[in-house]
Order: sequence, then C-alpha cells, then structure tokens
Amino acid sequence: MGDIAVHEFVSLDGVFEDPSWTFDYGFDPKMGETLGAITGASTAILLGRATYEMFAPAWSTRTVEDDPGAPFFNDTHKYVVGAQEPNVEWGPSTRLGAYDPNAIRRLKDETDGTIFTSGSGTLVRAMLADGLVDALHLFVYPVALGSGKRLFADAVDPTRLRLQAHEAYDNGAVHLAYGPADQP
Repeated sequence: MGDIAVHEFVSLDGVFEDPSWTFDYGFDPKMGETLGAITGASTAILLGRATYEMFAPAWSTRTVEDDPGAPFFNDTHKYVVGAQEPNVEWGPSTRLGAYDPNAIRRLKDETDGTIFTSGSGTLVRAMLADGLVDALHLFVYPVALGSGKRLFADAVDPTRLRLQAHEAYDNGAVHLAYGPADQP
C-alpha cells in the first residue's frame, strides 16, 4: 500500500500560489537533498489538473543536466485529478476524473511506495480533510506576502498534524515535515 507525501513551498502567511517569490531566497542545496529524498522514495505523482497543466511545460523539456529532478517528473507516472480534461499531455499519465476520495484510496492501495504531490491546493486541502495525506512537507520561507492563495483556506475545519521532522536552511527557509495527528 502506498502513502501520499505532499510538498509545498509556502510563505509565513501560508501563500503557496505561484512560488516564483521563492527565487529571491535562492535554492539551498540542502533543500535539494531533502526534496530528492522525498521524490526518490516516490513511485507515482498525483496532481490537480491546474498544477499538471503548469508543471507540464515547465518540466517536459528539462533534462537531468538542467535539473536533477527532471527524470523523476518526466518519467514517473502521473495521476491527474480534475473534472475537466487537461489541455496538455505530459509523459505517462492517467486522468482520475473529479476528486473522489475513494479513487485516491484505491490509488494508494494499488501503489507500492510513495505518491508525490506538489502544488495542487484544492486537491491537497480535500485530501487533508479526508485523512488521505500521510506526510506534509512544508518549505516555509521568511516572508509574509499578504495576498495570494493560501494552502489552508478560511472557514475550513481545523487540520491537526504532528511534527515529524524539521530542518533550517541557510537561505532562511525551514522544512517542516508533518504527519497525521494522533486522535484526541
């Protein structure tokens, strides 16, 4: 049975939308090691349709010389959640249709290893609410943006998590690895 590991770049105030603002901080090589460990354990990628459509042109032309993560993103089978058909094709992929927690559970049951998810805020929020996320890797940057889509939207039920690991990087970002909280 597989598990789902989510990766997000977020600001102090929880904004994850268009993480180009992270470029101001550079990419600490130790962050690459952490991300490499997460993707290295992954055998599948699960993305929301909008993120899939953004990732496809960004990754599909990259090679290992451009970015060591390129083979993972391009060669690993991708599962796409969304009511609409994606408007791009990219590497091995399967459309799962509109969000259905039972379809995600089946995917977990049928997958050996970790299922990697990045971005995909609507999908991630739904999976968190349905208890489907096994690991949440937040890379928190030392900036409050004040606006933008937040990972945790207003007016949602509390999401309780348990800190599993943490690491600080020289660029000021921190990695916070969370798992499901023990039931109260």
